[in-house]
Amino acid sequence: MRLVTFRKTKGNDRAPCLGVIPDGRSEVVQISGRYLRAPGSMLALIAGGAEALRVVRMNTPHLPARYHLAEVELLAPIPVPPRNILCIGKNYREHVGEVRFIEPSDGDPQPAEPPAHPMVFTKATTAVIGPGAQIPAYLDDTDSTDYEGELAVVIGKGGRGIAPADAMTHVFGYTIVNDVTARRLQKRHGQWFLGKSLDGYCPMGPAIVTADEIPDPTVLKVRTRVNGELRQEGCVADLIFDIPTLIATLSRGMTLQPGDVIATGTPAGVGMGFDPPRFLRSGDEVKITIEPIGTLRNPVG
Repeated sequence: MRLVTFRKTKGNDRAPCLGVIPDGRSEVVQISGRYLRAPGSMLALIAGGAEALRVVRMNTPHLPARYHLAEVELLAPIPVPPRNILCIGKNYREHVGEVRFIEPSDGDPQPAEPPAHPMVFTKATTAVIGPGAQIPAYLDDTDSTDYEGELAVVIGKGGRGIAPADAMTHVFGYTIVNDVTARRLQKRHGQWFLGKSLDGYCPMGPAIVTADEIPDPTVLKVRTRVNGELRQEGCVADLIFDIPTLIATLSRGMTLQPGDVIATGTPAGVGMGFDPPRFLRSGDEVKITIEPIGTLRNPVG
């Protein structure tokens, strides 16, 4: 299923709703509220586990509340995650190779080696915005806002000490994240949190596709376009640390929770990797496509 969080653009009811986009249809079926005795939010649906999904699957074809996609505003599937987005840095070999100093005064770039262990950082939940929302690059006083298209894993069943062999049973589904980054701010502070956590610097969506619809995520392709120009194209099979390894590593001493979002890393082609760098500017548009999840589109302001 393609699960979305949306709100209606007509009428007085602007409260977020939970919905399903049926395959091949340009409509969203509302599954929350009076139409179905199902959880009213994405986090509640995730926490409801297999039984909640079964109820939704069984009843969605018969529900009356249907809206054309032009009549709704898609929000981030999880508008307010339960805690910071868990992110993995330098997880594609070609991206490791393109990471370099961004100032001429820094001198010649030094060869970069792939990390020996997953590089983990987080993004604040206040950075999350939905499809179509503006990336507020004007908040970056260093004028170095960059894009990073990524496949994101949504945890369903929580746990600690999860073995790699069991890791995929803990996956609820998959979505897209743009790990927007203020590069010079990232460098200025000697850590990554501030440069990656500006308000609006974590576009997410347009949907969560449940894990049963993507039995093998390694075949997925990540494509990022800026103003229609293809900048990134990578395959999830090329991750240095695959999804089971990431889940096992994160859960080794920390309990993963239902609704946790893990951004798995970005392929080569980020703006920082060009000479000179090609950072985002007001008026640009970033589109990240991972089928069958869809396309996450955001203008830059």
